[in-house]
Amino acid sequence: MAEHGAHITTASVADDQPSIFEVVAQDSLMTAVRPALQHVVKVLAESNPAQCGFFWRWFDEIFTLLDFLLQQHYLSKTSASFSENFYGLKRVVMGDSPRLQRLASAGLPKKQLWKSVMFLVLLPYLKVKLEKLVSSLREEDEYSIHPPSSHWKRFYRAFLAAYPFVNMAWEGWFLVQQLQYILGKAQHHSPLLKLAGVRLGRLTIQDIQALEHRPAEFGRMQQPARSVSEKIKSVLKKAVGGVALSLSSGLSVGVFFLQFLDWWYSSENQETIKSLTALPTPPPPVHLDYNSDSPLLPKMKTVCPLCRKTRVNDTVLATSGYVFCYRCVFNYVRSHQACPITGYPTEVQHLIKLYSPEN
Repeated sequence: MAEHGAHITTASVADDQPSIFEVVAQDSLMTAVRPALQHVVKVLAESNPAQCGFFWRWFDEIFTLLDFLLQQHYLSKTSASFSENFYGLKRVVMGDSPRLQRLASAGLPKKQLWKSVMFLVLLPYLKVKLEKLVSSLREEDEYSIHPPSSHWKRFYRAFLAAYPFVNMAWEGWFLVQQLQYILGKAQHHSPLLKLAGVRLGRLTIQDIQALEHRPAEFGRMQQPARSVSEKIKSVLKKAVGGVALSLSSGLSVGVFFLQFLDWWYSSENQETIKSLTALPTPPPPVHLDYNSDSPLLPKMKTVCPLCRKTRVNDTVLATSGYVFCYRCVFNYVRSHQACPITGYPTEVQHLIKLYSPEN
């Protein structure tokens, strides 16, 4: 058993293949970023809908665009996606011998690069849209006004019935691939990597040195621009490079915060938070002793506790829930800033007019 367990983490070191824990961790990184960012945008949109509502309505498209720019930058500069580079991994083209492998700083070939971008960015976007479509169709099916014999209704009912099985087959495909990867029967933990024609490997010392020296070499290779167009292109390249560097550095630091937000607002954690922060049920109001400022409640429910007469213009004090004449409770609260029955602190704005069915 110990030998089999050691295989999971150390058997692939010789051929540069990462362990299952590394590949699963990098997969979960970007999966946690999206819901955390979505919650941040939702809070901003609810607090300022006029200015931030656009970002909430088009969140999927904006996130996909930013994800495309980020992943394309990393795949072309480091031969890895953002999360793979974060964990010290790279994408290796299938069929390349160890001696002919490209350095990570050379980037992926165009064919493998655009396949990787499609599976990293476009496929998750389509999956999110499909899940939203299924959710809306289920709601429409519950409150549908189409007749039972409608062709459209029969079509999307069949689609809703088939979707769980298709999704189960999709997830099962990934599970089988991961089991084969754990047992050393496959070079890919995900079938999408196989379709893209790449596999994951660890960064070598040569890769790390090349990535560290690339900015300096790039600066030395640049020649002073002579024409105005060359100067503009040079400035734009420097600006885009600075933005990409700032974005990658900021996301590298902020990813821990985003993962914390994803954990904090998860449904499982919310139940724990509620159980820990729930306040005890307050005791019922305790009637005060007899005195002019805090009389006891009268026996008849239609009598005002202050003037001891039948209530006129019924008004409830929201702080305690007791009902008085409007004139009586208004003068009392304005003078004492407290409930005449319970003594709880209150204000005049806590008075609420009650309307009887007859009125």
